[in-house]
Amino acid sequence: HQRQAPLRQDRRRFLSGAAALCALAVTRAGGQEPKPIHRRTVPGSGEQLPVIGMGTWRSFDVDPASGDLNRLREVLREFYQRGGRVIDSSPMYGYSEALVGTLARRLGITDELFFATKVWTRGKQAGERQMDTSAKLFHRDRIDLMQVHNLVDLDTQLESIRSRQQQGRIRYVGITHYQQSAYAELERVMREEPIDFVQLNYSIAAREAERRLLPLAQDKGIAVIVNQPFEGGSLFRAVKGKAVPAWASDLECRTWAQLMLKFIISHPAVTVVIPGTSNPVHMQDNMGAGFGYLPRAAEREELATRLQQIIG
Repeated sequence: HQRQAPLRQDRRRFLSGAAALCALAVTRAGGQEPKPIHRRTVPGSGEQLPVIGMGTWRSFDVDPASGDLNRLREVLREFYQRGGRVIDSSPMYGYSEALVGTLARRLGITDELFFATKVWTRGKQAGERQMDTSAKLFHRDRIDLMQVHNLVDLDTQLESIRSRQQQGRIRYVGITHYQQSAYAELERVMREEPIDFVQLNYSIAAREAERRLLPLAQDKGIAVIVNQPFEGGSLFRAVKGKAVPAWASDLECRTWAQLMLKFIISHPAVTVVIPGTSNPVHMQDNMGAGFGYLPRAAEREELATRLQQIIG
């Protein structure tokens, strides 16, 4: 019980300065209205993005001609209505680009989303064709962020992306990977190349990015997208059957997912995290992490310690 005191004591102290709270409520004529989702600034441009995005690996890989799309339409609608804008995809993800583009168009929100996708092939011509296809599937003349997927054919694809950026067909340039084994190469590219975004894995159970990559992103002014926030679902399996601890309410969290996501987005280097789901209820849950109180540095460490003790 003694280990649970710091979060509550800190929380009480921060609550005493109500004006400093993030996204509790604002009063206006006619009553109360929740504040918007937290946003982070893209260092190179000043653009602000909502901290909770949406990944589409597996979750949106459904054949539009054969699947029942109503469920995924509701996922996208919940995401948008609760303040989400950044959607990450890739040609590697099967039907995901096509399905996101189709559903966004049906919902009338195509122009309001931030489309991040990737080039995942070798050779200049193949990369150009892939990027053209992505733009068509999204029904957009300009892609917000084009990333070199898993650093495949890096130099060739970066050159093509930058050429399109100069033409106004791409807004931001990025690189991605999902494994710690690639961190040395990610670091090299972050130091040597003028990129706008880096996407990497980071979670309560995989914190290696904190050592070098996240500080480097801050130093170099590179926005960070976090993938695999739930470690492919293994974190949920680790807490299956366990009640969400009472102290979660101190951080305005109702669920395990919100605790895990708030740990990630409370790191100052993180711009957006991209959990994926095909369940509208889970989307509501994920989006809830983007509102309310965000733990500060000491609280993050206490939160990490407690969650790691539970997860094992």
